[in-house]
Amino acid sequence: MSEFSEKLIKDFSEADDVRDAGLTEPDEIIAYKDIAYGADEKWQVLDVSRPKAAGAQTNELPVIVSVHGGGWVYGDKERYRFYCMDLAKRGFAVVNFTYRLAPDFKFPAPVEDTNLVMQWCFLHAKEYGLDMDNLFAVGDSAGAHMLAIYACICTNGEYAKNYDFKVPEGIGFRAIALNCGHYEVRLDATADQMTRELMQDLLPGGGTPEEQKLVSPNRHITGDFPPTFFMTAPKDFLLPQAQVLQLALVVAQVDFTYRFYCDPQSSLGHVFHLNLKSEWADKCNDEECDYFRSFLVPKEEK
Repeated sequence: MSEFSEKLIKDFSEADDVRDAGLTEPDEIIAYKDIAYGADEKWQVLDVSRPKAAGAQTNELPVIVSVHGGGWVYGDKERYRFYCMDLAKRGFAVVNFTYRLAPDFKFPAPVEDTNLVMQWCFLHAKEYGLDMDNLFAVGDSAGAHMLAIYACICTNGEYAKNYDFKVPEGIGFRAIALNCGHYEVRLDATADQMTRELMQDLLPGGGTPEEQKLVSPNRHITGDFPPTFFMTAPKDFLLPQAQVLQLALVVAQVDFTYRFYCDPQSSLGHVFHLNLKSEWADKCNDEECDYFRSFLVPKEEK
């Protein structure tokens, strides 16, 4: 692992500790924890959170799968449990999972794990009350990048040929939300140090031209890409990437909602929506869930 990545992990961890200090798991949520979705007992585990008001575990709820961020080298489901439980309070069954990280596991390990989670959801839908006809997903930062790649695999057959795994039969996202994400990888003279160092850790070849194209989802979006809510903020260091995604969605004629959240009293930063102490996080998460609800298919129409 590069020294840069080691410092990033330290900085992210300390910031997350401050962000989540004092938070507790909400009483109105029931969580089924540490469920294996793959063979690796450390990395391939997930939680399912549901509102207690939804009743029996087998009562179907629309599903949100959360792909956590962390620069491809940091993070796990524990860091996202408060956020995912907060989403569940809005009437969803939320699947929150840990995936294999760089540099110990190179790309496409995180995308492979995302696919394993989707397979698990289909296999265990009845057991946990997952309405797979109303499937949604959220991702932020590196998680948004991985989710966008996975959505491309699900909707672009030619692109999917680059991967050894097959997506579950019948998978279809009603909509997705991409927060403060990275959508085009370019390692030319304009690339920043963070991107260069992290791509060295993530990609088997360190970022060859072929790899840069492969891991740039903006190059693989088609008209079948799911409807997308995406957002950024003034102090988001990935802010320019939102314009990259917007252009790709426009060219492919994909339904989208783009939100630029700007608080006149303070400058919102990268992944501000994870700070559950902030009214702006509430606003963003409410709007994303409202966006998802606009795509719900009633049972009688399935």
